[in-house]
Amino acid sequence: MFIVQHSNTIPQQYYTIICICDPLFTGILVKTIVVIDYGLGNLKSVRRAFERAGARVAVSKSLADIRGADGLVLPGVGAFHDGMARLGALRDVLFEAVDDGKMLLGICLGMQMFLGESEEGGGRAGLGLIPGRVVRFAVDGLKIPHMGWNSISFDRGLRFFRGVPDRSYVYFVHSYYVEVGGEFVVATCEYGVDFAAVVVNRAGNVIGTQFHPEKSGDVGLRMIRNFLEMV
Repeated sequence: MFIVQHSNTIPQQYYTIICICDPLFTGILVKTIVVIDYGLGNLKSVRRAFERAGARVAVSKSLADIRGADGLVLPGVGAFHDGMARLGALRDVLFEAVDDGKMLLGICLGMQMFLGESEEGGGRAGLGLIPGRVVRFAVDGLKIPHMGWNSISFDRGLRFFRGVPDRSYVYFVHSYYVEVGGEFVVATCEYGVDFAAVVVNRAGNVIGTQFHPEKSGDVGLRMIRNFLEMV
């Protein structure tokens, strides 16, 4: 659908044509995304961001909903051990989805739970979708948590970053970061140490962001739209 903006004081040759990419008019397939509700995370803001990006979104812990989704999002704000405990039986359906090739996005704690283990709370096993561990920032004089806007550097070849300028600023809130092999790291950030800002599994269908794309303005929305195109 096209709308022509005009004004009585502007010559007609300068009218602006705006394309509204409504799936109903463009034929773009609307993707169904399930934001997994395991009792932690800013579910409403994640849902709103994906809806704004054009997805049909459900916040659910139903196994049937998760299995029927085109793509999945594992959000999270809180402690690693609490998150893993609350996931409970949902872990099996997540493994099933990943094995089937379904796209899974983990945000903040959701990303950290993708790893094999965390030192938080005395140590706890994670999902093991990506090899590595979660460790606390331990740099003298560093304010913890790392909270606010910071820039990331990334691999331009990954579709997740299409249309996003390198060194873009995104929003972080975390006290722990992931230690993971370089082959899984596709974006980095510096806060006392260089740490992984985005990780991807070998198959390319599990993506984790340490930052919050839903709170990262137009840059975050662009990444969410890119994720939907990958679903």
